[in-house]
Amino acid sequence: MSINFRELAEQYRNELLLNVIPFWEKYSPDRVSGGFFTCLDRKGNVYDTDKFIWLQARQVWMFASLYNNVEKNQEWLRMALHGADYLEKHGRDEQGNWYFSLTREGNPLIQPYNIFSDCFATMAFAQLSLATGDDNYARIAKTTFENILRKSDNPKGNYNKAVPGTRPLKGFSLPMILCNLSLEIEYLLTEDQINTTIQNCIQEVMEVFYDPQSGLIPENVTPDGSFSDTFDGRLINPGHTIEAMWFILDLAKRLKNTKLAEKAVDIALRTLEYGWDHQYGGIFYFMDIKGCPPQQLEWDQKLWWVHIETLITLIKGYHLTGNQECLKWFEIVHDYTWSHFPDPEFGEWFGYLNRRGEVLLPLKGGKWKGCFHVPRGLYQVWKTLEMIETGTGRIQ
Repeated sequence: MSINFRELAEQYRNELLLNVIPFWEKYSPDRVSGGFFTCLDRKGNVYDTDKFIWLQARQVWMFASLYNNVEKNQEWLRMALHGADYLEKHGRDEQGNWYFSLTREGNPLIQPYNIFSDCFATMAFAQLSLATGDDNYARIAKTTFENILRKSDNPKGNYNKAVPGTRPLKGFSLPMILCNLSLEIEYLLTEDQINTTIQNCIQEVMEVFYDPQSGLIPENVTPDGSFSDTFDGRLINPGHTIEAMWFILDLAKRLKNTKLAEKAVDIALRTLEYGWDHQYGGIFYFMDIKGCPPQQLEWDQKLWWVHIETLITLIKGYHLTGNQECLKWFEIVHDYTWSHFPDPEFGEWFGYLNRRGEVLLPLKGGKWKGCFHVPRGLYQVWKTLEMIETGTGRIQ
């Protein structure tokens, strides 16, 4: 296989800096009420003005991260501060929990039932504190992170609809995201805090949730890690698992743990093979571990974030382990992704395709899609390709 890593790195870099980021800079800022519009149609027109906290926070994180890691572009910093100001004024209840959504003006719409608002607020303010040196931003990030840890056993708290004790299950999403979040705010934590958090996350993801019999990771398990033969217990989200594996790869690199990196690659490749649509191409959104009909009617859609996150995992997996299967699959997923998701006419990427790969919704942003997965993925792949080209950044 002949891949020109330098040219490929340039492709991802240019897409990020010349196409995707300019789209959000042009169309998303709300210059009247603050924060960002995320409900943008194909051309960038605003079709709904509600503001979703996790998308607001993700966009703050994205622009602060670009400022910190690409170049000290003052416009990027202004974008991050613009969103952070809105979040600081309107985003939390009196107990410091982050709402799910607000009106355009900042009035609470949906209660803080979703702990991922807190997770992305932590990321946003941690990255912004690095950009500005502002202790207040660091304090918001740290207190929010501590709140997440306190709620980790029951993330939804009193918003949990399940009857206690009948069928206790725990979800994969929180330990998965903590793998990434712990590195994002490492500089704010003590050595004991970061080491404990990292080890707990790795244990949960790679031992408790991982099913060695199938080689897959279900979205929900019983509290002791056992299989639950139910809709929720059989649910596989290939994109979630594969995304989690690049978080684990980053931890393996930090810990200089080659065995952990190899296990992450093995899980990612097994999941990709399981989740790949061999008839039409692309990765299924939801699957059932036993092959039963999935509960989710959108199970066969092809989503933007699933594919860009898979590209990150595959190229990091190749970089850190040299596994040629990663490179083979990277080329397959790259070709599918670039031929289906980018919009050559109006910029940015489509988010939702049907099983055949046709555009299902032409939106560029909404309640779930914002300025996050595509730009973060382009950045991660770009930088990893550069490290492969230069022979740097491997596990020593």
